[in-house]
Amino acid sequence: MAQTKYKRVVIKLSGEALAGEKGNGIDEKVLGSIVDQIIAVRDLGVEIGIIVGAGNFWRGRQGKEMDRCTADHMGMLATVINALAIQDALERKGVPARVQTALTITRVAEPYILRKAMSHLHKGRVVIFACGTGNPYFTTDTAAALRSAEIDAEVLLLAKNVDGIYDSDPKVNKDAVKLENVSYKEYIERGLRAMDTTAITICMENQIPVLAFGLFEDNALVRAVTGEKIGTLIK
Repeated sequence: MAQTKYKRVVIKLSGEALAGEKGNGIDEKVLGSIVDQIIAVRDLGVEIGIIVGAGNFWRGRQGKEMDRCTADHMGMLATVINALAIQDALERKGVPARVQTALTITRVAEPYILRKAMSHLHKGRVVIFACGTGNPYFTTDTAAALRSAEIDAEVLLLAKNVDGIYDSDPKVNKDAVKLENVSYKEYIERGLRAMDTTAITICMENQIPVLAFGLFEDNALVRAVTGEKIGTLIK
């Protein structure tokens, strides 16, 4: 069994990752491949928390004519759809999982209670945190940083569609340079965009490293938790 560098992690998944090439909704084949990676990490003895976005269904900023709070609450509710899908996919493969929501929706999930989340983690259950922070004006990136601090995660794994952080958008600039290591301060000063600055500030204040990498690289999550060189490390 491979030696792991981290014993407790938070994985930040974007909603777009679950959509695959469809671009929206949930591609069950893609979801299955992501869950297989999560299970492989859990089988190494790593305690796992997951934060999932909802860009495959709704982003608050899409509601251009809406009240901002209403639009953001819609986005929070959309994350519950993705969280339940991940929970279902894990449990169908024999891995116990729990969804905890920052908004109270007790018919479908537990409310977020830190002590209960910690108990689940200690028992080997994967905990999926939905509804972001439960507050408008904050992203799921910020929720990932906040939950990482609360559960004392050793690293925040930022699983992206890109293989790391670049000095400019590689989709626009073919000469963009991939960065291997970036300090929190440098990340903010250079205006890098892989994660919002509020989230980075929380990680900086709590000394939580952030590893940004391509989710769909071979064995990406296992490589990340075993300390193999992958992606970009913010620390």
